[in-house]
Amino acid sequence: MTRDANIHAQERFGAAVNSGKLEGFDDVVAAGCVDHDPAPGQGPGPQGFKDLFTGLRSSFPDLHLDVEHLTATDGDVAFAYTITGTHQGPLMGHPPTGKSFKIRGMQIGRFEDGKLVERWGSSDQLGMLTQLGLSPQP
Repeated sequence: MTRDANIHAQERFGAAVNSGKLEGFDDVVAAGCVDHDPAPGQGPGPQGFKDLFTGLRSSFPDLHLDVEHLTATDGDVAFAYTITGTHQGPLMGHPPTGKSFKIRGMQIGRFEDGKLVERWGSSDQLGMLTQLGLSPQP
């Protein structure tokens, strides 16, 4: 696939995250997609991403991802992003705090035939927990 096709697939992934229309992952994530940095309990492929973001959107109904910088090749898309949300549902056993968070992260995805086949990424999870008042105390 071309660089532009990979960018388009990544944009569709982001649109699914932001809209909550998670069935969109079926079109842009390969069944055997390997996530090298999965969330705890995250399964493989499109269903793993659906389950992850269903849970996140339950905790943060206004979850929103903004791409700050993107670079791509014929096989990879890498981007830096900001993600925001307001804690309105249970999260890891914690009741909603009503607090908002804003964190940064980075992701690299490898694409084949217009679908994500491998993902590496990192978000500032400790920063999110700290902003929500849920970070572990030393």
